Amino acid sequence: MGNAFAAQADDPSALHYNPAGMTQLQGLQFMAGGLISGGSTDFTSPAGVTARGDRDGTVAWPPPVHAYVTANLKGLRLTALGDLSLGIGLTVPFGSLTRWPSDGPFRTATTFSALPLLDIKPTLAYKVSENFSLGLGADIYTFSGLAGEGHVERQSVWPGGLGIPAGSRVELYGKDTAAGFNASLLYTALRNSDGKPVANIGIVYRSQATLHLNGALLADGANVSDASATLVLPQIMTGAIAVWPVRTSEREWKVEMDIDYVGWKSVRNLNVTLENGTTIMQPQNWRSTYAMMVGTEYKWLALESLPHWVVALRAGYTNQQNQMPDFSYDPGIPSADLHVVGGGVGLLCKAQGSFLGLMRCGDFGVGWLTPNSVGVDLSFQAGFYEDRTVSGNRNPTVDGIYRTTLYNGSVSIRMVY
Repeated sequence: MGNAFAAQADDPSALHYNPAGMTQLQGLQFMAGGLISGGSTDFTSPAGVTARGDRDGTVAWPPPVHAYVTANLKGLRLTALGDLSLGIGLTVPFGSLTRWPSDGPFRTATTFSALPLLDIKPTLAYKVSENFSLGLGADIYTFSGLAGEGHVERQSVWPGGLGIPAGSRVELYGKDTAAGFNASLLYTALRNSDGKPVANIGIVYRSQATLHLNGALLADGANVSDASATLVLPQIMTGAIAVWPVRTSEREWKVEMDIDYVGWKSVRNLNVTLENGTTIMQPQNWRSTYAMMVGTEYKWLALESLPHWVVALRAGYTNQQNQMPDFSYDPGIPSADLHVVGGGVGLLCKAQGSFLGLMRCGDFGVGWLTPNSVGVDLSFQAGFYEDRTVSGNRNPTVDGIYRTTLYNGSVSIRMVY
């Protein structure tokens, strides 16, 4: 749905989109999945030299993953704490992976970059009243060897200096753990006669966090020096509204619009300090941006052809501004005004439903881990970046035209207990 979900937030991914929405979930729920990301960037220099960058192959590997577990304590008959819901999630929020030819026109700027950052999200939500819920959580940003190399890294061909021979293949890498927080609310402005929301408002705030990266500078695989840098992750503010023009016992239709403000202006530099005190200057001066997301979902709740199944069709559009000025443009991070279109399908089989006519969906699991329903969500997105002409970059070899198209396909499995 173009990521327009902060005002709906009615499955375990609410942990990411709007944690206050966890109060809408019953019992114990689990969702996990992965993202297959592909596509390429084509570069043309002012002199007509061309190059192509990709995701370190046809698709990025290992794929970014997500996992969420939520528990409604009241639904689990733990009523001492009132309408409290708990959850924990894992996402890859700012991941990027780009490879350029090692003999390409801007090899002294970058040949490979990766940011396999993980976000661990312990979270709680409380239903203050029937129509108003609050969420509060931590964002623990860290790296793990289970995701890529377990650190942020950049590779390039050295232009010369610092005692490193020109033409050497150099790598800068580092890692750290840092914490931020998120706060959210979900307000139901209108309900239908069945008590279901037909107009929701969501507001989410995600704080800035600072990673003090510690690692090393390598040249042709040999350690040249310990190295450190500071990476500031931006604050994000989201406002969202969702309405259901149709919401009956047989079908539902939702339309939603979300607006994100991303404080990229906090990324002022990525200067690298070596152990002898030498600083490799990398000014950035990024600019803060807005993103608009519009999404819709049409859901069938009582199909005669599929008894005890819920089927949902989804589609969405995202418009996102670029954050990098020409002076500090980085070919390792696609940055241009972006249009994303996508769609997907969700299938949820209740316990009485039949899976391929072979077994009941309620027969999945063992003992108390037998689910009340099992679901799968599939989606596909295409990201079309507007052509970006870069001029006046601090590394003149970067100047030129960039044309980027990226594709993402995802799958998630959901269990409701």
